[in-house]
Amino acid sequence: MAVTVSLPILPRLFYAPRSVFSDLAQAQPSAPSVFFKLAIWLLVLPPLFAFFGSINFGWNLGADEPVRLSPGAMVAVSAAYFFTLVFGFITSAVVSRWMASTYGASENLGLHFSMLALVGAPLLLGSAIHLYPHAFVNLLVLAPALLWSMYLLYTGLPIALGINPQRGMLMASALIGYLLVASVSLLGLTVVLWGQGIGPEMGI
Repeated sequence: MAVTVSLPILPRLFYAPRSVFSDLAQAQPSAPSVFFKLAIWLLVLPPLFAFFGSINFGWNLGADEPVRLSPGAMVAVSAAYFFTLVFGFITSAVVSRWMASTYGASENLGLHFSMLALVGAPLLLGSAIHLYPHAFVNLLVLAPALLWSMYLLYTGLPIALGINPQRGMLMASALIGYLLVASVSLLGLTVVLWGQGIGPEMGI
């Protein structure tokens, strides 16, 4: 069955997610096709929204005045944000494929690219809230988006990769564990580098 994994598939993800993953399970999408037709367009959204939001308003972290960066610094931060998302997406798909042999799931890399792109779509689309970069407001919007992404992961992974729900739950949990460790490690590395003076200077 020919299923095109591209941007037009996204609306169905919100009102008929199971059918999307069922169609995906019958397809054999290639990883490059999924990356260039869907993933990269989603991954560019958070840095783009963050750039325009920061330039116009600055980040409000709860202090009296917002934190502002120069346009040049924001270009560098947004570019780093984008390449970090791309690196994280690709490595997560590779790790998911590596896990697949343990749980008896499909090892088609294109399926893993597709699944992760669709699972991450609510968070990436929800990043539109970066246009108003207030930490508390962003948390209010992105927390439900994260919950929806987790629902899609636990629901869609077993369907897309062709395993039973029990194994799907275990694999999804293992994948979340990897993502949490990777996120905390990245955050720690960022704090260390910024503490050593490697990073843009902030202004108020």
